[in-house]
Amino acid sequence: MDILLINPPHPSIGSRIPREHLPPLGLLSVGGPLIDAGHQVRLLDAEFGPMSTRQIVEQVVALAPQAILVGHSGSTSGHPIVAEITRAIRAVLGKTWIVYGGVFPTYHWREILTEEPQIDVIVRGEGEETGARVIRALETNAPLEVVSGTAYRKQGVPFTTSPAPLIRDLDAYRVSWELIDPSRYSYWGDRCAVVVQFSRGCPHSCSYCGQRTFWARWRHRDPQKFAAELAWLYRTHGVEVINFADENPTASRQAWHAFLEALIAENVPLTLVGSTRADDIVRDADILHLYKQAGVARFLLGIESYDEETLRKICKGGTTSKDREAIRLLRQHDILSMATYVVGFEEETDRDYWRGLKQLLSYDPDQIQLLYVTPHRWTPYFHMAADRRVI
Repeated sequence: MDILLINPPHPSIGSRIPREHLPPLGLLSVGGPLIDAGHQVRLLDAEFGPMSTRQIVEQVVALAPQAILVGHSGSTSGHPIVAEITRAIRAVLGKTWIVYGGVFPTYHWREILTEEPQIDVIVRGEGEETGARVIRALETNAPLEVVSGTAYRKQGVPFTTSPAPLIRDLDAYRVSWELIDPSRYSYWGDRCAVVVQFSRGCPHSCSYCGQRTFWARWRHRDPQKFAAELAWLYRTHGVEVINFADENPTASRQAWHAFLEALIAENVPLTLVGSTRADDIVRDADILHLYKQAGVARFLLGIESYDEETLRKICKGGTTSKDREAIRLLRQHDILSMATYVVGFEEETDRDYWRGLKQLLSYDPDQIQLLYVTPHRWTPYFHMAADRRVI
């Protein structure tokens, strides 16, 4: 089947930063199994430009695919754009299958299938195996009800099949790097960059985070194979910067340690940036020199709050003392720390904000990322905040 993957333009200002444009890892991960199954697969990255809806439709019409797979890593805020684009595509291509995947459609499948008649199928959860099985069913006119991890209309009514089995071997499916020209993507000072995943999920149960629910269980790739792939990206495509999409790549000290040593052995001058937990940094105090040697330049630390009582309420599992120590240890090893500061867990006053600012300054991170907590309804935090008034 002739398949077009579409990465829609995202409305977030974070996607409009000059010379910071990263490839759509989710779509590339789905593309690999489709190519290996014998399908013709192309990618339209509409983030470049960004492309207007009219331009996207013109490209789609020119390519005339039999099926379109659309999704965005920022799928909640990106959903209105997906709805607009797919409506416009359906108006001119009435027989092309439209398949939608991502975190938002995984949990909001019923509303989407009710409100967006142009969407034919929704892939719920991990897409590598499910996406390939959906395309196989569409190609052979097989019933979708035998494909787990999907949602579609059954006799005109939104219907979902059983959840898809967890992908236990993350190395069983490859990323379709051949669909992109890596030189078009950049980060960290206009350097050639890609996004990767060493692991999926998180073993912790923070109440505001949906990673644990979506990925179900923390898993990691083979450390040696993963390091070899990163080295291949550098040697073959000139990739200089590796941005980790993982929530918690360091969850297993043993696996992370093995990866660091494997990457060091590859002897490639890569720059690694990603996110982790402060307590993992403290745990790894004795091997932080390996972090630096492997190329780690910055870790975002999910500190979230500087108040012990708030940390307990949101089940963060961290402590202010470890947060401070993690920042100190990273600085000691010449690794930048980016500390998150999330507001909105409680009804806050100006006094609370001033106190939070003073605490943030006392931690002295190199960078900060300020966020407002989002009550995604698939998280435990939603039930804590559902009745609060939003102004």
